[in-house]
Amino acid sequence: QVQLVESGGGLVQAGGSLRLSCAASGRTFSSNHMGWFRRAPGKERDFVAVISWSGTNTRYADAVKGRFTISRDNAQNTVYLQMNNLKPEDTAVYYCAATRVLQLALRVDEYDYWGKGTQVTVAS
Repeated sequence: QVQLVESGGGLVQAGGSLRLSCAASGRTFSSNHMGWFRRAPGKERDFVAVISWSGTNTRYADAVKGRFTISRDNAQNTVYLQMNNLKPEDTAVYYCAATRVLQLALRVDEYDYWGKGTQVTVAS
């Protein structure tokens, strides 16, 4: 079992930055690939970024590539999402998730554990 708690969301002006954190509990955290997803108002939950259990490999959605960076600290059981040059269209609830699949998972249904989310609002 892995329990996930996101933090770091808030209101920011367009062009600004935020860093989201996801604190994990559970003895298997360091063996899980970890992902970030987001749900904008009226839309489905979409993939944002994923990082391998070792931190060596990452993948990003095209919409955030070059602006967002995912990282993890296995000693602290924490995964991060650094978001720079934020745009109003980045406004969403951001979710952290853990997967037991072996590849870098991009789909919602590939993830086994989810946090409750943190709101990010980008004002124009």
